[in-house]
Amino acid sequence: MSDEKIIREVYEVLESRRDNPIDSYTSNIMQDSDKKAVDKILEKIGEECAETIIAAKNDEDLVWESVDLIFHTMLLLVYKGVEFDEILDEFARRRK
Repeated sequence: MSDEKIIREVYEVLESRRDNPIDSYTSNIMQDSDKKAVDKILEKIGEECAETIIAAKNDEDLVWESVDLIFHTMLLLVYKGVEFDEILDEFARRRK
C-alpha cells in the first residue's frame, strides 16, 4: 500500500466515523457540541505536540508520538470539513 493510500484510508475512516457514528473514540469526540469537540481535539493535539517534542529531545518514540500528533491533526481537519485532496493540493502548491 502506498504512503498516500494509507494516510487517505485513515482520513476516510475518520470521515466515516464523523458521518456514521459508532461507539469509538473518534466518533464520540466528533458527536460532542462544536466547542466541546474542538476543545477536546485541540487539547489532545497540544498533549501530543508536547510528547513529540520530548520524544525528539530524548531520541526515543519519536515516530510513535509523531503519528499520534498527525492522527489528531487529521481528526481536527476532518471535523472541520477539510477534504483530503485540499491537503494534497496545498502540499503540491508549496512544492512548486
